[in-house]
Amino acid sequence: MERRALIGMSGGVDSSVAAALMREAGYECVGVMMKLFQNELLDLPKGHTCCSLEDAEDARSVAYRLGMKFYVFNFTDDFSRQVIDRFVQGYERGATPNPCIDCNRYMKFARLYHRARELDCDLIVTGHYAQVAYDETRGRWLLKKAKNRDKDQSYVLYFMNQDQLAHTRFPLGEYVSKEEVRVLAERYGFVNARKHDSQDICFVPDGDYGTFIERYTGKTYPRGAFVDTEGRVLGEHRGMIRYTIGQRKGLGLALPAPMYVCRKDCKENKVILSAESGLYSRELMAENFNWIACQYPTEPLRVTAKTRYHAREAAATATALPGGRMKLVFDEPQRAITVGQAVVLYEDDVVVGGGTICEA
Repeated sequence: MERRALIGMSGGVDSSVAAALMREAGYECVGVMMKLFQNELLDLPKGHTCCSLEDAEDARSVAYRLGMKFYVFNFTDDFSRQVIDRFVQGYERGATPNPCIDCNRYMKFARLYHRARELDCDLIVTGHYAQVAYDETRGRWLLKKAKNRDKDQSYVLYFMNQDQLAHTRFPLGEYVSKEEVRVLAERYGFVNARKHDSQDICFVPDGDYGTFIERYTGKTYPRGAFVDTEGRVLGEHRGMIRYTIGQRKGLGLALPAPMYVCRKDCKENKVILSAESGLYSRELMAENFNWIACQYPTEPLRVTAKTRYHAREAAATATALPGGRMKLVFDEPQRAITVGQAVVLYEDDVVVGGGTICEA
């Protein structure tokens, strides 16, 4: 009997080519697009985000060309609760959250995963640049980096469990360049072969997080003091939600030397600034840690680690702690380790695990 695969489609070239590759591999494919938010409710222009009518029509066109059934599922309530609300609450706590990880975790590999089972699909397939493999020696499914290191997205998938990995495929993980994928799309005759890549944060396309949060919540966040590490007042900030660790631009201050956000004191409503040297630290704590390549390790592990999506990996020692926590000590100090971001551990091209930074 022909195996069935549910293809998570965004209307972009990556998920479209992933669908075509699964069809060529002999799978019966069902195309699914998630409607995640109403542009008008977020005061966004129509056609400017990943939930536009244009994207839906592009995905439908690809599905039709491949002879696939195509559905649009309305997950707007779930997206508001699991992604946007978490994003807002993170900034209100002084953290800098990564909503793309939450979208992958709670939407693509939770809601969509369950919908795949309802549709009797054996696999869920997306256009992510990553790889999944089963390791006989370890007896575990592994998440691995894509061959295209520039596009690798394993960092935003660190939360995946063994069952999810066993029933997920990333066909683009084998390709070494984005141009290869676009050439395939042209060969298939897809209308989106040269379509631009989507925004990193789809519901804040202009990058103005502070204005978005105020508009979304209806709140006005109080101004407070910029202070240096000695407590001297340097000026007035425009609300804690508008700043993140390592930020230098947009402070609105005339200072004799460059200064950066090194800490936020939510209790006192103060943003602490320092010279760049004050951004570096060697240790962090992470919570809700998910171990993929091994079960709970009883001994410290030598790894490389990333503390941001575009950060370079750095050598470190990881120690598992009770309650889903993990302590990481870097060999060399790292710049702007930020609460709310993910820390992901690697062993060569294998994802060891990952969690959310809760202390730096």
